[in-house]
Amino acid sequence: MYIGYIIFGIVALLSFIVQKSFQSKFKKYSQIALPNGMTGREVAEMMLAQNGITDVRVVSTAGQLTDHYNPADKTVNLSEAVYNQRSIAAAAVAAHECGHAVQHATAYAMLGLRSKLVPVVNIASKWMQWILLAGILLVQVFPYILLVGIILFATTTLFSLVTLPVEINASGRALKWLDRSGIADAYTYPAAKGALKAAAYTYVVAALTSLATLVYYILIFLARRD
Repeated sequence: MYIGYIIFGIVALLSFIVQKSFQSKFKKYSQIALPNGMTGREVAEMMLAQNGITDVRVVSTAGQLTDHYNPADKTVNLSEAVYNQRSIAAAAVAAHECGHAVQHATAYAMLGLRSKLVPVVNIASKWMQWILLAGILLVQVFPYILLVGIILFATTTLFSLVTLPVEINASGRALKWLDRSGIADAYTYPAAKGALKAAAYTYVVAALTSLATLVYYILIFLARRD
């Protein structure tokens, strides 16, 4: 049990540090202007066009760092700062989200698997916290309530693990295109790479956090008779 607490604490601290590091680097690279002065929206539209994708719209979405690709309605959603900003950070994020659109268009297997997991994860997320709470409170009387909660939580952990290669692949596509298209030059390319690497670390830590939490719940279940 104590090992579970220690692991969870370490991962939680690591998550905080990585998130702060990403925010700091994004702010830093947001001060570096693109040589051609394009906005994030223009970069996204250019990448889509050069990859032959004509059925995906680039739209602005509220919030900070809320950028995402929605395969359901085929939209690249860029946060307001990225959508309008003319920095290498905005270009990197826009290209990354378009990387997901390219994955979708080319039937990238891991993106397909993640999309199939979404309905399951949505259902699991709706009920698992209540089931886990009830399971912990009643673990000595009805231990299998906690087991059900663990199974539901495991689906979200699987989703986090599947998300890793999807995000890394999207960043790889983005960096190759930024270099090939000339959007990034010798000065701005390292900044784009740094921004996307920092973003990737947040997904790694999210997966580790989910895995550590899953282990914590399993340890509670296994220690119920101690």
